[in-house]
Amino acid sequence: MMSEILALDEQIFLWINQLRIPLFEEFSPYYRHKLIWLPLYIFLASYFVINYGKKGWWVIVFGLITVGLSDTASSQWVKKSVQRLRPCNTTELQPYIIERVRCGGGYSFTSSHATNHGALAFYFFFILAGVRNKWHWGLLAWAVSISFAQVYVGVHYPLDVICGLLLGVGIGWTTGSVFNRYQGLIPASVSPDP
Repeated sequence: MMSEILALDEQIFLWINQLRIPLFEEFSPYYRHKLIWLPLYIFLASYFVINYGKKGWWVIVFGLITVGLSDTASSQWVKKSVQRLRPCNTTELQPYIIERVRCGGGYSFTSSHATNHGALAFYFFFILAGVRNKWHWGLLAWAVSISFAQVYVGVHYPLDVICGLLLGVGIGWTTGSVFNRYQGLIPASVSPDP
């Protein structure tokens, strides 16, 4: 059963990796790089501090905790336990892969990009859900698109990013729940706007 799942995972990986999406061809190698997202992180930090004052600083602290937990869980615990090779380092697949970025070392399962972005996006999604900001849905699309890019450029299998996102969602939900319980962006007695 597991060998059939992994074989299907390889087939889906090759299908996605061999797609030719003009915008992604040019942009995906950069899109997945953390420095590209620095302006978003600065915007989010500024948004929370300006709009929520002291609670905004707590949002940042819990966001840093979220990323620290997700990166440790993916890179140190899961990857080192599972030890799945990246597709671009798998000899049988190398002739068929379009490498859009340098392959790199390390293991593949789970994708740390997917885990970290999923955790952070879901953390923000969860803490913003009560204040009804419409752009919080965009954060989930952001995490999914970065995860897709990891497969497209050839460094992760689909299961790596799906499981990474699920791990990230669990971490983001946990840190978001703790934040909402002890800080929250709106008082419990105030109902959100309809």
